[in-house]
Amino acid sequence: MTMARPPLWRSRPTAFDIQPATTVRHGPVADGIFVSEGTTNSYLVVTPAGRLVVNTGLGFEAPVHKAYFDSVDRGPLRWIVLTQGHVDHVGGVDCFREPGTEVVAHALNPAQQADDARIQPFRTRRSYFAWAAAIDGKRRPQGGAVPVQSRPTPTVLVRDRFAFELGGLRVEVIACTGAETPDSLVVWLPDRRTLITSNVFSALFGHFPNLVTLRGDRYRDPLPYVVTLDLVRGLAPETLLIGHGGPIVGRDAIADELDRMKGAVLHVHDAVVAAMNAGQDVWTAMREIALPPELEQGEGYGRIDWSVRAIWELYAGWFHHRSTTELYPVPPWTVHAELAALAGPDRLADAAAARAATAPVEAIHLAEVALAAEPAHRGALAASLAAHRTLRGRAVNFWETRWLEHEIARLERALGAS
Repeated sequence: MTMARPPLWRSRPTAFDIQPATTVRHGPVADGIFVSEGTTNSYLVVTPAGRLVVNTGLGFEAPVHKAYFDSVDRGPLRWIVLTQGHVDHVGGVDCFREPGTEVVAHALNPAQQADDARIQPFRTRRSYFAWAAAIDGKRRPQGGAVPVQSRPTPTVLVRDRFAFELGGLRVEVIACTGAETPDSLVVWLPDRRTLITSNVFSALFGHFPNLVTLRGDRYRDPLPYVVTLDLVRGLAPETLLIGHGGPIVGRDAIADELDRMKGAVLHVHDAVVAAMNAGQDVWTAMREIALPPELEQGEGYGRIDWSVRAIWELYAGWFHHRSTTELYPVPPWTVHAELAALAGPDRLADAAAARAATAPVEAIHLAEVALAAEPAHRGALAASLAAHRTLRGRAVNFWETRWLEHEIARLERALGAS
């Protein structure tokens, strides 16, 4: 009897190995291909006729990446390919670019960059809890240069496929229908059976995709994502070079993982649609929808329950028909102080403390009502802190963990100040 292959996420780096480029690791990953790991991996492809760089990191990371790549080979930089328009892919273009360098990106890349720039202050604030080291790093020169975040204008825009040859190496750039961003590309080296996907499949290959991010982004449609899985499956790569972590090697292992990912995404999508049509509410769907064992996925970057809500709201929007109050700009916490006055902050804090270890989310609800009346109430602060610590002890997801750590630090400061 043949045993099913265990999912790759069980043996690969976790979300907590994602690091900003204050601790860059680099080295060869395939014949003539080198990686410099930062907030997202940057890749160098060396040929006799010049070099290709795939993704350039954040602006403050680029001098670190470039210094390593120049130590490997000083040939002319002929091509830069951007696999998406997120800032950690495009930010170092100006640092790398030389006279005559072509910059290749998806046709929607300018729109993606404009989208990011439009809400840059909002997104920076919302990302800070997870990427404090990287964001603060922008204020520190690295590699002997003042960091500058590029907003590059690509010279080649790809709507479907674009191919070129460099030093005898054929390079194919393929646009993706669905991925982490609408402007995603993969870089295919057919002679080497090597595919550079970067974060097309989200930050961690083998984990459930992040269909919604805590920092704030557009929802990602799972059905076009499956089309991209099929595209990659059809290329039959023997090596994947991804956005975080080392290479994934083995055609069968890659194919098995792509099949598992496709099955998992379709299972969750179809279960959400079934729940909607059956008249369930989104909260019940979030609690009850799960993957069968044969489709098990890591949840180090995306989570099943978050994705359930993302799919639901992708179809149906933000009004869940739960309460008339959803229609108006009056959030529930506007009446928390009045509720606390009626129930008594001490009683609420005691109730929250009693639930902190067993029902931590409910405990936080109760503590927040008490704190609306008395922001420095020590019992409520302590109960909320204990509940957050309970949740942190269970967490395996990068975004969830970073948020909980952020809130734990805030509550500890508040308790000290009180």
